[in-house]
Amino acid sequence: MPEQHAILGGKVHVYKRPNSSLWQCSSYFAGKNRRTSTKEESLSKAKEIAEDWYLQLRGKLRGGEIKSEKTFREVSERYLHEYDIITQGQRNKRYVEGQHWRSSVHLVPFFGNLGVSEITAGKIQEYRIHRHQEAITKRGKPPGHSTLHQEIVTLRQTLKTALRHGWLDRLPDFSEPYRSSPKISHRAWFSPEEYKRLYEATRKRAHEPKKKGFTWEAEQLHDYVLLAVNTGLRPDEAWRLEFRDVTIVDDEDLGKTILEIEVRGKRGVGYCKSMPGAVRPFERLRSRLRPARIYGVNTPIKTSVTSAELGDQWRIPGPTDLIFPKWQRELFKTILDEQNLRFDREGRPRTAYSLRHTYICLRLMEGADIYQIAKNCRTSVEMIEKYYAAHIKTSLDAAAINVMRPKKNKKGKKAIQPTQALPQPPQQETDV
Repeated sequence: MPEQHAILGGKVHVYKRPNSSLWQCSSYFAGKNRRTSTKEESLSKAKEIAEDWYLQLRGKLRGGEIKSEKTFREVSERYLHEYDIITQGQRNKRYVEGQHWRSSVHLVPFFGNLGVSEITAGKIQEYRIHRHQEAITKRGKPPGHSTLHQEIVTLRQTLKTALRHGWLDRLPDFSEPYRSSPKISHRAWFSPEEYKRLYEATRKRAHEPKKKGFTWEAEQLHDYVLLAVNTGLRPDEAWRLEFRDVTIVDDEDLGKTILEIEVRGKRGVGYCKSMPGAVRPFERLRSRLRPARIYGVNTPIKTSVTSAELGDQWRIPGPTDLIFPKWQRELFKTILDEQNLRFDREGRPRTAYSLRHTYICLRLMEGADIYQIAKNCRTSVEMIEKYYAAHIKTSLDAAAINVMRPKKNKKGKKAIQPTQALPQPPQQETDV
């Protein structure tokens, strides 16, 4: 047994390690075993140094340099470890990576050294102010509302981990002051006239590409625009689609040919029935030759080939190939800029998601059932009513709004029947 001595009522132990002539000291302090070397061979001097070391620890504890509880950094590591295991296969990989990124880049640098009980509503508000000032300094504009909201969600989930393990007795108030009733704005979309300008521009670019060898990219973009507005697919859902997920069927109720699509996206596996306008773009996508380079073969693209040359340069896609192996983001932005469609009248940028919003808005304008739209788009009626239906003028029934209650005369009899129209003043004839 190594030689060992207890001092300060057993709070500190002085001992020697095997094969060492120097005395060590240790103490269980603030929830942790702490130890250090006295660097002395004399026992009496080692005891004095051990006493001074223990008193310094107590001073650091009073000054807040030592936490007697779990720090946010420790809880964050525990939360991310649990989150990776529990959500494996349940959440999108990019979303899980986003949780790690938000914690390591923003939350831990600000809250890391604080004990979990020190994270109060006031500290959370300080974090919001810090993020606004930091973003304005670096980029000249504050962070988006959704960006900051996601960071607060990650913070809340981290503190819930501390609550589950008994490291925290209650959660702080996460509500955002001064924003109790935020303005609800509709999503950026293309009106029927704007949508017509867009697909005419993409069709022209497909027939007359500005750069030699980019015919395939322009044709893919044109068909993507048509398919997205006729199906309402989310961009990530469209980019996961394989040819085997889509079936051309004759709909008996509609009396037309449509697409039945097996969708894999953020809501899991769902189904979608397209508009008839999606059939022709899909047929073109299915029959279009693909350049070999998108399958990992580094070969140049030819603008025209013969059937004898298909083996090395091109091939027809198979059932398991992606319908859209590459998103033509820059080409899409270029066409939007050329047509002055990049932003809507409120200044919101239009993206690939705007094509899905266009599908929903056009369906509402045509009088489609909102519940069926929600099922077909794999979302909720509440979301559609909140972000889409509120700004569609055709959702307002003028006949139901302009109802006029029948009035009664002094004797209690109805003077005007509900079915009678109010008398109109005679119109004055004017020369046209």
